[in-house]
Amino acid sequence: MFAVIKTGGKQYKVHSGDTLRVEKLVADAGETVQFNEVLMLGGDAPVIGAPMIDGAAVQAEVVDQIKGDKVIHFVKRRRKHSSKRTKGHRQKLTLVKITEILASGAGKSGIKAAVGSIAGVAVAAATAAPAKKKAAPKAEKPAAESKAAPAKKASAATSSDGDDLKTLSGVGPALEKKLNGAGVTTFAQIAAWTEADIADMDTQLSFKGRIEREGWVAQAAELAKG
Repeated sequence: MFAVIKTGGKQYKVHSGDTLRVEKLVADAGETVQFNEVLMLGGDAPVIGAPMIDGAAVQAEVVDQIKGDKVIHFVKRRRKHSSKRTKGHRQKLTLVKITEILASGAGKSGIKAAVGSIAGVAVAAATAAPAKKKAAPKAEKPAAESKAAPAKKASAATSSDGDDLKTLSGVGPALEKKLNGAGVTTFAQIAAWTEADIADMDTQLSFKGRIEREGWVAQAAELAKG
């Protein structure tokens, strides 16, 4: 029996006993984690998810936290012959050994879900199936109150979304959506990026040197001061 799982934006075909390298997980060596994003289960009766298979999971033991092979990161700014930069980067990875493939009952296993990390921000790859909560009965509201409710709800949503990253030079709605998807929502997070973090974000989100070219870190530091 095999399974196809998704983690760190990549897909892997795994069998019990396989050892593989995945994008860095927030876990120590010796811990057991569970991948809940299962796209397919293979065997005598293959099952294909739509897109995921409910209740299926793959459990693995964390062997070690490692680094990948060195990748040369070269930045050359157009029409600026004096502005070139070459640096090496080694991607942080986690070595895991597949221990068990579950066709069902993932939510009752008690094993914590595999959680990835991008630029120092923990991002859950998939959580165990949450228990369904019964909705509390809604109290009836006067007509005038119900009309005002959507406006209040909208204002609450914008206040909890973090900073407006479109304030940064070169960041539009599409790039802001990419950053938010990676868990980056505030100027303070960007201001705290190190060179390794910048290289990670360039690789993960295909920014192609835009972070350094536009000077996001310096801009974010100024904006974070208010």
